[in-house]
Amino acid sequence: MFDHGFIEVHDANQNNLQHVNVKIPKDAISVFVGRSGSGKSSLVFDTIAAESRRELNETFPSFTQQYLPKYGQPDVGQIDHLPVAIVVEQKRIGKNARSTLATYTGIYSLLRLLFSRAGKPFIGYSDTFSFNLPQGMCKTCQGLGYVDDIDVKKLIDPNKSLNQGAITFVSFGPDTWRWKRYAYSGLFDNDKRLGDYTKQEMDTLLYAPQQTLDHAPTKGLKQLCTKALCRESGGPLLVRKRLNIIRRRWQKLSLVCHVQPAMEHVCGQRF
Repeated sequence: MFDHGFIEVHDANQNNLQHVNVKIPKDAISVFVGRSGSGKSSLVFDTIAAESRRELNETFPSFTQQYLPKYGQPDVGQIDHLPVAIVVEQKRIGKNARSTLATYTGIYSLLRLLFSRAGKPFIGYSDTFSFNLPQGMCKTCQGLGYVDDIDVKKLIDPNKSLNQGAITFVSFGPDTWRWKRYAYSGLFDNDKRLGDYTKQEMDTLLYAPQQTLDHAPTKGLKQLCTKALCRESGGPLLVRKRLNIIRRRWQKLSLVCHVQPAMEHVCGQRF
């Protein structure tokens, strides 16, 4: 069956087909073209694919067949040398980053079941092998297989000071409330170019741990700086948090300018 070079369809009458006979070469790409309603789908999906799935289901035990989809016999005289057919729906798969070929087809569920039952030593049930569940996903990439990170070089302009708008990320311009967290913190020289910062000053600007400030020009600014810095810490951390909450299109576009292309993660946790 599988070594024969053609699939031979004899006397197909499914839907609007009328006594169609056709030989389809194997191990090649065959394209069915024609006007709308000419019978392309009737031949490919409703005749060839339907008969293949029906014959495949008949190979399973009766107990298993009762849980499988029921396919009627297509109106065709005979189909010779028919292998197993895999039908790919004529629509796009949703843009879900957690969907892969394995999850979409259901193969991944069977693989997880196999790993959990046959794996030695036993390390957990099937959910332990799922990259979409907390107990099975990589802690670094969260099961996505890649990591988006912030390009610090695009986040700041070393030729400008804080007063000149050195932080280029959206909503951090001079006199904005986020800018005041840094400018009024007393930790930086607001007129000094970032390119002239020492390593310690730059680390404080970008990666400073959460801290409480005891000095500020006014009580109101002290409260603003204290609460803001304690809540969101340094620059890249702040931007990384916002990657997951931005919804407006213009905000997404501004974020893209600061994000490095997705880097493949070494965990290899994608199928």
